[in-house]
Amino acid sequence: MSTTIEGIAASPGICIAKAFRLQNQELQVVKTSVTNTEEELQRFDKMLEKTKAELDVIKTETSKKLGEDKAEIFAAHLLILSDPEFIQPIKDKVTTDQVNVEYALNEVAAMFIAMFENMDNEYMRERAADIRDVSKRLLGHLLGIEIINPSTISEEVVIIAEDLTPSDTAQLNRQFVKGFTTDIGGRTSHSAIMARSMEIPAVVGTKHVMSVIENDMTVIVDGIEGKVLVNPTEDEIKQYNAKKIAYETQRKEWAKLKNEKTVTMDSHQVELGGNIGTPQDVKGVLENGGEAVGLYRTEFLYMGRSQLPTEEEQFQAYKTVLESMEGKPVVVRTLDIGGDKELPYLDLPKEMNPFLGFRAIRLCLSMQDMFRTQLRALLRASTYGNLKIMFPMIATIDEYHQAKSILFEEKKQLQETGIQVSNNIEIGIMVEIPSTAVMADVFAKEVDFFSIGTNDLIQYTLAADRMNERVSYLYQPYNPAILRLIKNVIDAAHTHGKWVGMCGEMAGDEVAIPILLGLGLDEFSMSATSILKARSQISMLSRSDMKTIAEKVLTMQSSEEVQAFIKSTVLNR
Repeated sequence: MSTTIEGIAASPGICIAKAFRLQNQELQVVKTSVTNTEEELQRFDKMLEKTKAELDVIKTETSKKLGEDKAEIFAAHLLILSDPEFIQPIKDKVTTDQVNVEYALNEVAAMFIAMFENMDNEYMRERAADIRDVSKRLLGHLLGIEIINPSTISEEVVIIAEDLTPSDTAQLNRQFVKGFTTDIGGRTSHSAIMARSMEIPAVVGTKHVMSVIENDMTVIVDGIEGKVLVNPTEDEIKQYNAKKIAYETQRKEWAKLKNEKTVTMDSHQVELGGNIGTPQDVKGVLENGGEAVGLYRTEFLYMGRSQLPTEEEQFQAYKTVLESMEGKPVVVRTLDIGGDKELPYLDLPKEMNPFLGFRAIRLCLSMQDMFRTQLRALLRASTYGNLKIMFPMIATIDEYHQAKSILFEEKKQLQETGIQVSNNIEIGIMVEIPSTAVMADVFAKEVDFFSIGTNDLIQYTLAADRMNERVSYLYQPYNPAILRLIKNVIDAAHTHGKWVGMCGEMAGDEVAIPILLGLGLDEFSMSATSILKARSQISMLSRSDMKTIAEKVLTMQSSEEVQAFIKSTVLNR
């Protein structure tokens, strides 16, 4: 009899294969005394260089296979191995306590891991995973133990693991690894993001696949529903093979819509765009029929490096994206650092609540040299395509005025020096703070467009950190309070002849799409792999019917009520 394990659907698709347990190797560390500390430190330096060289190779291979933004994970790992705050305490411990370097490394790594794991934002918790991954690799070299390399797998399998480190995931061979499932992790973990890029089914956060599944057991991973079936019956295998074929057939049908417009049954047209982090991501947007880049997260240009990117580096990146999109709209968000995204080289003070602190536009208005450099690069690139600039985390009209004024000052200076700048750049703002959503009528008189960032808008409106498991139930995209704020923003914009986009996760959500369509959203921007599915869904909806549906859900009392109503009346399930 089969066993069904529930988890989080991290990457869509279905696979059936035998289990391969990727067990964490126990690296036993024994504390020993050393008399020749100089020799011990030389051994450490030698293994440190070996580890760096190994990570360089993984970074290069990852960049080729998955794109530069995924390879940035390993740039961060290399930074850890060059960070004196991590390396020096290890060396000090060897010298002061006269202990072996394996013990010193283990102690210092454990201290950092515990510190980061106890922090309350996702970025810092991911840093704990990064330090664990890096220190394990380095420790293996020091102990002379070869860590299992997932790239050596040479038969079709489903990976079973407690968790997959970034380097584990990057080394998976798609020809043989058909899917994976882990005890821990969420949709935003490195392994989940990479699985979606590699287009392999994944279910994470199951809590106990490692305790239930043994090597060579037959396993079904259903990355659509978030289920793992262990030792399925013949009937279940038949059923899931049919489901797999149906899903693949569906994907082929979606692919036919690649060059089509996004139009409803009653001929209402909207725009579907993709969210990107690097110029390499444009390829995925175009291959999936994206009509725009609805969000270019420029912070990736600043991350995984030891200093700020130059104006020329930024200009080349923006120019590449604009040219690649061949006149299609490109909405560039100015630097959004802070909260769960840090730049070590800025050396900003630690904050009690970084999500409500010195971040995004607040940081840029304070550190104007950095901000002006980015704006100059964007303005110089503007003649190469259809550029739209938006400022993140605007809370007051004064912040918008300041940011726009700085932009115009840089534009004037560039033109005075003979540098061409487009005169058709639309300037907008992210709506992700409730105060801005409430005051949308005021902002709508001055901005060219709004882009609603639902990830933050939801957690700020419901006062719930979406990364905090204890309050994650309050992360409710369909809560009528959120829907009413969205309606307020759209209505205000349309009153003043402005358009509204959405670039949060909600824009690609099949339950949310009918509601957003009914509320009048003009542009939906999402992960590239969600575009064709969304286009197919919208083509089967009537805008006028969805308007009636949206009016109905705005009167409801809870997120659950809204979700159940949409599933029963629109999705019919």
